[in-house]
Amino acid sequence: GKQTARILKAMDSPHFSILAHPSGRLIGSREPMDVDMSRVIRHARERGCFLEINAQPERLDLVDIHARMAKEEGVLLAVNTDAHSIHDFANLHFGLQQAQRGWLEKKDVLNARTLKELRPMLAATMNS
Repeated sequence: GKQTARILKAMDSPHFSILAHPSGRLIGSREPMDVDMSRVIRHARERGCFLEINAQPERLDLVDIHARMAKEEGVLLAVNTDAHSIHDFANLHFGLQQAQRGWLEKKDVLNARTLKELRPMLAATMNS
């Protein structure tokens, strides 16, 4: 649908690296967008870019099924706290649990790498 096309177009930007808040859901208050996540994941693989697992308790986005789908497609995921204050860093464990539910291992997590490993990976997404 429309949302899928908008996301795919945004992912084609030479300034794009990571799709944050992939479904846009807010648990208990906003349903996820109507997005063909399998197309988004395949496009991320083709572009060599990444998806986020958002650790905020009201988001937990990507869901486990899509995290596993990304893993199977070879798309790395960034587990992020979406911290708006120092206290939000305590939510990291929710994101790690979501990653585990999707059967992710350390090798599947973008930000489990060293800065030396991470920099060229992010640079490769630019202008590709």
